[in-house]
Amino acid sequence: MDIRVSAGDIAAAQADVIIVNLFEGVTSPGGATGAVDRALDGTISRLIALGDIRGRSGEVTTIHTDGKMPAPRVIVAGLGKSEAFDIDAVRNLSANLVRSLRKPAIKDVATVVHGAGIGALDLAACAQAIVEGAVLGAYRFQRHKAATLRDDDRHELVSLTIVEHDATRVSTIEAAVARGRSMADATNTARDLANEPSNHLTPTMLADRARAIAAGANLEIEVLEREDMESKGMGSLLSVAKGSAQPPKLIRISYKGRGGEGYDVALVGKGITFDTGGISIKPAANMDAMKADMTGAASVIAAMGAIAALGPKVDVVAIAPCTENMPGGNATKPGDVVTAMNGRTIEILNTDAEGRLVLADAICYAKELGARNIVDVATLTGAVTHALGDVAYAIMTNNDELASRVEVAASAAGEKTWRLPMFKEYDDFVKSDVADQKNTGTGGRGAGTIVGAKFLEPFAGDTPWVHLDIAGVDMSSSEKGWVSKGATGYSVRALINVAAGFAS
Repeated sequence: MDIRVSAGDIAAAQADVIIVNLFEGVTSPGGATGAVDRALDGTISRLIALGDIRGRSGEVTTIHTDGKMPAPRVIVAGLGKSEAFDIDAVRNLSANLVRSLRKPAIKDVATVVHGAGIGALDLAACAQAIVEGAVLGAYRFQRHKAATLRDDDRHELVSLTIVEHDATRVSTIEAAVARGRSMADATNTARDLANEPSNHLTPTMLADRARAIAAGANLEIEVLEREDMESKGMGSLLSVAKGSAQPPKLIRISYKGRGGEGYDVALVGKGITFDTGGISIKPAANMDAMKADMTGAASVIAAMGAIAALGPKVDVVAIAPCTENMPGGNATKPGDVVTAMNGRTIEILNTDAEGRLVLADAICYAKELGARNIVDVATLTGAVTHALGDVAYAIMTNNDELASRVEVAASAAGEKTWRLPMFKEYDDFVKSDVADQKNTGTGGRGAGTIVGAKFLEPFAGDTPWVHLDIAGVDMSSSEKGWVSKGATGYSVRALINVAAGFAS
């Protein structure tokens, strides 16, 4: 979809559909909606008077213009009550509208900047949210479908034009469009990776995808092989890979926007390209969803593409430890003890608690590379869904300042978070009788999501660190607002915002 900005009158726009809006309670439309109403000889006002248009949130009214305007259709989108309308609502509205326009007769759409008029929201933020919503709402994963696709399934919008009546504001909108496009495209890249079946995305294939993202951008990529990991003493990560015929890969992507020593922040993502649970094998029901257990890795890899495109003055490194977790004659067994890169020994009581094992060595590697802050993201625990459902993801940290940065960054992306405690009492949950720590908590004590973070905390040490458990939000069974069916892309735009927040 081509996205552009134009100065002019929305009523004169050449498009298959033009989109204007109305707040609930408004009886006499003004601004762009008023201009369209006048062009239609008061049709919108009459429909308001009849009660057919009320401006309620989610309300969409299509009006055929019958030749009174260049566009054959006008959509009046209800915005709800003005006091409740915010940037998240702009993003979701845009996504829902684009999704509703998947019709072969509609190729070109023109819209105003919702919320930046009487809604009094920031112009740039609204424009960026419109673009993010449009690109995210248009997303579908159809790579492996062909024969069963209908015409509506195949159809994609060709263009979206944002029309602004004040020419002096066009440059502000254009800059916001570029930001929104980069961030939404990165989110869709992560969605593509997480939706991919595991036989089409082994660790080797994921490394190849990462190389393609890094190619041509201001990025440096290195892929560590098994021998490299062995030489670095990454016994925790390698213990997960032992049962798989697929070789593990550790992907490092670096961006040097400032060019200093080390990195302002490391983004670390769990990359289990398929998780059977290993010897502690999972039940068969819903195991197919474990193709997306590499969503953390997808998020950090995709985020780096957008960071390079946006060009902030910041030094960022992404680290993605990637492997399958499979049963087999050589697989790690419950009760085994392995040694991580920093020398800590780990008693493995459950091989299905493998994500924290690969993250432990990746966090150590981030510290070796000179990361001054670390944010890791992972589909780590099923327990997080019991705590937060599919509404928010969990944040755990050893540093309030960094956690606050992440919370602000996630909020700006329209992602809800909730911080869970890291009280010292939880340290006992990962103490082992035979090693420095164990990879699962003591049975029956609960706090499974916190235990996962407590396992990782010693590997971060004194380095400011935040752990994001996105296991409750990484996949969705339906489309809603900017969230797609299947992989959602949660955390990608938040991570981009985190990195940009460190720019000088």
